[in-house]
Amino acid sequence: MPDNPSNWRESVEESVVELIQLDARHLPRERLIRWFLWLLRQLSRLYLFGVQTRLYLYRNGIFRHHSLGCQVISVGNLTVGGTGKTPVVEVFARELQKQGRNVAILSRGYKKVELQWWRRLMDKILLRTRQRPPRVVSDGRELLLDSEMSGDEPYMLATHLPQVVVLVDKDRVKSGRYAISRYHCDTLILDDGFQYMTLKHRQDIVLIDRLCPFANGHVLPRGLLREPIKNLSRANVIFLTKCDGSDTSDLRRRIRQFNDRAEIIECRHRARYLRDVYSDNELALDALRGMRVGAVSGIAAPEGFEDDLERRGANILLRRRFADHHRYRQQEILDLINQARTAGVTALITTEKDAVRFPKVDRRDVPIYFLRVDIELLSGTETFHDCIARICYKRTRERT
Repeated sequence: MPDNPSNWRESVEESVVELIQLDARHLPRERLIRWFLWLLRQLSRLYLFGVQTRLYLYRNGIFRHHSLGCQVISVGNLTVGGTGKTPVVEVFARELQKQGRNVAILSRGYKKVELQWWRRLMDKILLRTRQRPPRVVSDGRELLLDSEMSGDEPYMLATHLPQVVVLVDKDRVKSGRYAISRYHCDTLILDDGFQYMTLKHRQDIVLIDRLCPFANGHVLPRGLLREPIKNLSRANVIFLTKCDGSDTSDLRRRIRQFNDRAEIIECRHRARYLRDVYSDNELALDALRGMRVGAVSGIAAPEGFEDDLERRGANILLRRRFADHHRYRQQEILDLINQARTAGVTALITTEKDAVRFPKVDRRDVPIYFLRVDIELLSGTETFHDCIARICYKRTRERT
């Protein structure tokens, strides 16, 4: 058993995630596991009923959409994690900002440090939840919070988008109003917002992982789908992520069964350079060729990260995978450095998403680098720019 309670919980979480991803054709023989998966299947039916009922209530005006009088673009997905959403949010925000929009990114801030439970309870009892302002990760001029207080993705976005406001709050209607009144924003991007219907969207951008588009096809908790595949019908633009230029016609045909109007764009995550986690030192990607490395990651799909290192000629001698959003402790980093030295590793390589969660350490005998990655459009570049143009064009219409 892991020596840390959070590590123990992560181990259990990883085991459960592996179980729920099993396809019906490859179930284990153990009766207890089969019974557990049957139970999850029944719970999925209840979850599906709740999801579709909620959607019906919003569509028919029983539940209210809030409209804030500005452009609201949602970037999200159907599945839980692993589609590479953050770089797509970044490319949209950067392009809209270049076109003169005053952009704010609204995030829930998954796994950020929360207030103490008793303070949250008192806020609800005293109705102070709506009065408490959102956390300001960046005001469009400077970075104000660290990754622990804001969450990994908002911190990364604020780091790479210095002229974009980044706010964190579960209530994104409240944070949207705050962005408009305090920072005069005219364009709001909902990070992971496809299922957030309280705030009315003008554009729904949905990401689909080409390698594992819909997992095993089941909704939570029997699968990884947040809602059924047919709900792709709400999407205006669909990004196929992790593409490599190979044929995607089968996946496109499947998508067209549920949405025959959305524009489809293919993209891939492209590594740019290596940067030292604890300094500004950078290395070109060519430095990976022949390098003896240790691959460290706490992300939903670590295989892609490790495969990319190997494609670039790195010799992976040590692999350490942690749960998604794992919050690293100082002792864990020191242990990794010791293991690296024992294995003959010359550098530890991690992801940028992990790097923001690394605590400070004094040891520098084994350097630690992260792989800086962004999005490259493989097809649909004109479609992407048309989408940006439509958003910006509506700005002039709104003001006339």
